[in-house]
This record gives sequence, structure tokens and C-alpha cells, in this order.
Amino acid sequence: MKPGIEKEPVNVPQMNEKQLTWLTDVIFGEEENAVVCDAVFVFGGTHPGHWEKAVEIYEKGLANSFIVTGGISPTGVKHRAWENANIPESTFIKQKLIEAGIVEENIFYEDTSRNTVENVTHAMKVFDFSKVKSLLVVCKAHGAGRQIRTLQKYVPDGIKMVPYAFPAVYNGVEICRDNWHHSEKGRVRVWGEYLRICTYGDAGHLQGIPVEERMI
Repeated sequence: MKPGIEKEPVNVPQMNEKQLTWLTDVIFGEEENAVVCDAVFVFGGTHPGHWEKAVEIYEKGLANSFIVTGGISPTGVKHRAWENANIPESTFIKQKLIEAGIVEENIFYEDTSRNTVENVTHAMKVFDFSKVKSLLVVCKAHGAGRQIRTLQKYVPDGIKMVPYAFPAVYNGVEICRDNWHHSEKGRVRVWGEYLRICTYGDAGHLQGIPVEERMI
């Protein structure tokens, strides 16, 4: 994967209402209500939302099987609530799911991935995606579009993917699909995600956006 793509780039362009709507759907994924799915895919991370949302899905009866990903990221900044710096992300998330009552046999996990692509490709070694037709996808809200496009690149075609996301907060600013364009932090983070989708798509790491459909 190509390094050096800024998460907070400068020179975010001005956008009209149509462009804002289009970019919101690209970055956050199409807005859908959570429904019962065959399994839950939990992207790796240290934010409590990764396990809190997975537990919420279980408590709502929306799924019983969980695919948990995440090793130890060499570059990621740990969330301030993360207490286990030296263990894989998936190990801690799995522990939280078991504490919530989820049967260990229903949790499939990998603990060696270091980025989004590896979250998916390493998970494919421990879970047979050909057996499912739908996934609830747990991730940060403004990462949903990029991460679902990564899943779509590697897993079998035809699997319905529904974002089950949580908002991230940076310097006290929450970023979600309804408010991202109202703050400078939200605009730069979302634009950074868009540039990453374009760059990683061109490199073949995710399902990209055709050049003729892009904003730039």
C-alpha cells in the first residue's frame, strides 16, 4: 500500500450541495438501517467503538457470528482509552465480546494484520466468506466507505454490506455523516479519506471510483 497519504490534507476544495451529498455517500457509505445479517465484520482499532458497537449488535439480535481483526499497528495512534498497548487489537476486542456473553466459538479472529487491506486478507484465512450473504461492518463512520470498498475488493461478489459505524472525535470535534462539513477538522478528515480511496483504488487495494466520476 502506498505510504504518505495525508489524513488531514490542505487545500480542501469548496463544494456545492450536490458535491457534498455525493462525497458524504462515498465516505460514509450509503445510509441504511441496520438489519439482521449473517455475520459482523469488525475492523481493527483501539477506539472503544470497535467492541461497543459489536456488543450492541449482539444485544439487538442482529447477528451471532463475529469476524474480529487487528494486530498491532506500527503507525496507528492509540485511543486514549486503550489500556493494552502491547497486545493485538483483535485479542482485546475478542475479550470484550466474550465478557458481553458472546460464545467464543462464534468469534473468528486474526491477530497479525497491520492495516485495512490486511484486516480483510488475513480474515479470509480464518473465515469462509462464501458462506455469508450479508455483513454488518463495524468501523469509524468516516472510514466506512474506504473500508467497505476494501472488503468488496477481496471477498466474494454479492455480499450485502451494511455500515454499523461510530463517530470519531478529534480534538473535541465529532465527525459523522450529518456534521462533517460544518467543521474544519471534519472537512480535512473527510477529504483525506477521499484522496485515500482514489489512491488506493488506483493501486488496486480497494474497489475504486472510476476517474470520470471523481471530483478531481
